[in-house]
Amino acid sequence: MGTEFETIRYEVSDQIATLTLHRPDRLNAFTQLMAAEIMSALDLVDGDDGVRALIITGEGRAFCAGADLSAGTATFDYEARADSVFGTDDSATDDPVARFYGGIDDMRGDDPDAIRDTGGIVVLRLFRCTKPVIAAISGDAVGIGVTMCLPADIRLAVPNARFGFVFNSRGLVPEATSSWFLPRIVGISTALEWCYTAQLISAETALEGGLLRSLHEPETLIADARALAKGFISGSAPVSATLTRQMMWRGLGASHPMEAHRIDSRAVVAQGRGPDVAEGIMSFLEKRPPTWTQSVPSDLPDWYPWWDEPRFT
Repeated sequence: MGTEFETIRYEVSDQIATLTLHRPDRLNAFTQLMAAEIMSALDLVDGDDGVRALIITGEGRAFCAGADLSAGTATFDYEARADSVFGTDDSATDDPVARFYGGIDDMRGDDPDAIRDTGGIVVLRLFRCTKPVIAAISGDAVGIGVTMCLPADIRLAVPNARFGFVFNSRGLVPEATSSWFLPRIVGISTALEWCYTAQLISAETALEGGLLRSLHEPETLIADARALAKGFISGSAPVSATLTRQMMWRGLGASHPMEAHRIDSRAVVAQGRGPDVAEGIMSFLEKRPPTWTQSVPSDLPDWYPWWDEPRFT
């Protein structure tokens, strides 16, 4: 099953959704339209009870070369970009980019510099994804090309992939919330070294630094990612996987273990009274694979999400 987009491909098979960045002639460079289409695809993932995991990859010899620089020095003129879509009635336009920006009610703050970074909007949406996420990095990933992978639960890559946190060398700063994610994944010193030097990092260095789980030959990358996703599917009840993903990611920002205790206690009680726990116990005792009857999003507990989503403004 596939859904038609212009800058990405979206397909579902065997309970696994695959989102492929699809601008190979431009090295899958990131555009506003790509951002809008990724957001739409993530809505499909979260809204489909038949999807149990998501793989994100790229078409061609690069995963994503970063922001499309065809606009030259205006590429990062967010004020001009935002002004072009503010006030749009997102229900009255066929333009997916206008709908994307027009659907965000806290796009801009009172401070003239407070305009939301497009990459950050996409990354935060991926952070909220209710299904396990695997990034299968099929080539170079630079700028937003690598920072969009940071909220993936697992990152795989081909051996010749290179990674670039190049923002400082462009007079910018780390974007797309990477200053939150990257130090948590690789440690503060490594994160700062990679950003200060702004050099391309080899796949081996990224593996040693903890950015990657493993390296895979190009011809096996997607098959290996799918095998990993199938392991997630066979190993976890659907609701359990969703709750576990959010408990662990959001726990990285918790001020005390008591915050985890409050949520995991609530989840254990809620799940303990449901059919999947009974099935999990019986299948274990009977030495057979479980047959889960609960699904996501249909059977998420009524207190999910348990957090208040922060606003930009």
